[in-house]
Amino acid sequence: MKRDSIYYQIFKRFPALIFELVDNRPAQAQNYRFESVEVKETAFRIDGVFLPPEDATPKVIFFAEVQFQKDESLYHRFFTESLTYLYRNQSQYDDWYCVVIFPSRSLEPSDKRTHRIFLNSDQVQRIYLDELGNSDSLPISINLMQLTTASSETMAEQAKQLIQRVKLEETGTLPKTEIIEIITTIAVYKFSSLSREEVEAMLGLNIEQTRVYQEAKAEGREEGREQGREEREAELLPVIVPVLLKTGMSIEQIAQQLNVTVESVEKYR
Repeated sequence: MKRDSIYYQIFKRFPALIFELVDNRPAQAQNYRFESVEVKETAFRIDGVFLPPEDATPKVIFFAEVQFQKDESLYHRFFTESLTYLYRNQSQYDDWYCVVIFPSRSLEPSDKRTHRIFLNSDQVQRIYLDELGNSDSLPISINLMQLTTASSETMAEQAKQLIQRVKLEETGTLPKTEIIEIITTIAVYKFSSLSREEVEAMLGLNIEQTRVYQEAKAEGREEGREQGREEREAELLPVIVPVLLKTGMSIEQIAQQLNVTVESVEKYR
């Protein structure tokens, strides 16, 4: 599973998620942006930097690293890159913090002495996803990150439960449809042999609630309501109907879920 890509998508869409984990939450957490930055006159790029808004006071930069495999050189690289960025961009910040996220302590580098001045300071926080507590008592945003560590055997059930929580609970500034889209994306990465439509059917999603369907629906409105409906059916039904039939749904149930006629569904059975 390409967890680096998943976390890049999560943080790019919802930068404020990182501040659900850290102790030093900035005043303008909702206005931070997540970037991949290049350090001038060096040969590396830092993929996890949370930059404060221009009007923030003080300007606090957060460096984040998500590590899902053993890497004994992690701290050497992470602190060197972070400090080099700070040196090259002194006018852009007043303070800084580092956050390192592990699925468990077992993947942390064994050498914690060399960089003890950082690891024992309040400027560096290490997060272990499996030690955050019971998922039912945690915020949805943290559950979202924990989902990336789920096994293939438990992923589908955990994803379904999280989707139900999203539908029933308040999600604050995080749009429900966007959260469900991220959950689906995580599952697609985990079950790479399945199509997106098959994953959505497995998770019990209403196809009309997915971003793919909504985009098609919006395009249809722009081109004319009736014409758009016909075009959506012609584009989506040949793909979606066979998948839903495999899940055991009847033609009538599929028609009701997709808001189309039974005759339209029968064409692609």
